[in-house]
Amino acid sequence: MLATALLLLTLAADPPLFNGKNLDGWEVIGDSQWTVMADGTLVGQRTGDLRKLLVPGGPFKTPAEFSGWVNTQSWLYTKRDDFGEFDLHVEFWTKTSGNSGVSIRDTSRAKWAVMAQPDYKKTPSKIGYEIQINNRFPDPHPTGSIYGFMDAPKDDAPNSAMKQDEWNSLDISSRFDRITVRLNGRVVAEHPGDPARSKTGPIGLQLHDQFSIIQFRNIRIVEKK
Repeated sequence: MLATALLLLTLAADPPLFNGKNLDGWEVIGDSQWTVMADGTLVGQRTGDLRKLLVPGGPFKTPAEFSGWVNTQSWLYTKRDDFGEFDLHVEFWTKTSGNSGVSIRDTSRAKWAVMAQPDYKKTPSKIGYEIQINNRFPDPHPTGSIYGFMDAPKDDAPNSAMKQDEWNSLDISSRFDRITVRLNGRVVAEHPGDPARSKTGPIGLQLHDQFSIIQFRNIRIVEKK
């Protein structure tokens, strides 16, 4: 607990990665709207008119067309693409059945995730690393998981740190030989990573699908020189 407290104090003293006023230093990838609220909260949502789905006959001819549309991702990425070793702090809220994530070291900048038919073999979690955010979404990876490498405890497990439908905090420690994830101050996942993947890259915030709503605040980073 002392180490976590010292980390949070250090983060609080460091300039924020997100300034809480506008999207300076960030780039929207894909079709979405990211709004900075008056209190500094960052809100991500989609802009499509879902009422069109109710039109007789609908806009999609096959289930595959619908799946390709509904699962098209959008991301908000830092314009900087050279983050290496750092401690990143974010606080997040997502709706019930919400899905999001934080990407690190993704040199593709979600290029293949924002296509009309996403290539799931080349999404950010397959090129860099994605730290999962999951609020009862039907996905086997709980919040705090290093997607595809190590899962955090399930939400109904005695050692789960996830607070469903509330604000939660993620602290991501990125080192060249290890990635450590703390959820609400508790270590929930740790892995050395894939030696074949890049050690550096941008930082991204995910808007997972057409029904997603995600909020972030207090996004801060301390880089290790």
